[in-house]
Amino acid sequence: MVTVTLIGTSALLPLPDRALTAALLTANGRSVLFDCGEGTQSAARRAGVSLMKTDLVALTHYHGDHIFGLPGLIQTMNVLGRTEPLFITGPEGLIEELEPILKLAGRIGYEIRLIELPNEGLALAALNGNWPGGAKLTAFKTEHTVPSRGYCFTLERAGRFLPEKAEALGVPNTLWGLLQKGQSVRAAGRTVLPSEVLGAPRKGLKFVFTGDTRACESLAAACEGADLLISDATYGENDQALLASDHGHMNFAQAAAIAAKAGVKELWLAHYSQMIREPEDCLANAKELFANTVCGRDGMSAVLRFENG
Repeated sequence: MVTVTLIGTSALLPLPDRALTAALLTANGRSVLFDCGEGTQSAARRAGVSLMKTDLVALTHYHGDHIFGLPGLIQTMNVLGRTEPLFITGPEGLIEELEPILKLAGRIGYEIRLIELPNEGLALAALNGNWPGGAKLTAFKTEHTVPSRGYCFTLERAGRFLPEKAEALGVPNTLWGLLQKGQSVRAAGRTVLPSEVLGAPRKGLKFVFTGDTRACESLAAACEGADLLISDATYGENDQALLASDHGHMNFAQAAAIAAKAGVKELWLAHYSQMIREPEDCLANAKELFANTVCGRDGMSAVLRFENG
């Protein structure tokens, strides 16, 4: 089970009912935090989620409204006795940009590791063994006013276990569970591979978080077939498309057009300008292009589940 919680939905300025940008993805009790704007800790408490089992903070870029919550979070983790490493990733310039931010956290009793994600994506089990096998985070380039990226979380799903094949190969049923988890076993004098007793891979899960970005081809490609997309939607009105692009953002309609092109299941709009008093007032502009659009709000969450079969 994968849970996504939208912690903050405001752009640039925190508002009474909107914290700055952050979202949390959790699976098997471990988490990835996407961005960490000012006030992320208190917003997470209001949302009823804990940030203490976060293994990786994935920063989309280094503007203050996306990173100024980091020093306080790092300090809190230290006060609460964290001993395991905290990994942080981001676009180019990670070490130079974060050095002054990390200094603000003072002396801490655990390691902070700044890492680049490999092009093929990072298997999250490499950070903590409690992540489900097949859970991976991949970065993709976006177009903002500074170097920026979005993130794609995927969770693979193995094919259906075929007991008749396991029986034919002489595998006792006490070992079936290992094969279902992707491990090879020894049976009947030979090594039996999971591929010998599993059907074709089934559809997994996919979640995309854009960060700040214009509408661009790399974003549409990364979102293809996503179960959930949380997208920059800084401006609400259709006539603000050029304004949005000039500032490295999207309006509601542009975000919806990306979701429609990519065939996502559900779109959550976020990162609202302070000019938007009631996001729902502009929701029709998105729904005209992509019906399954929701105005994101602080604290909303969704559970992503595998399809049956």
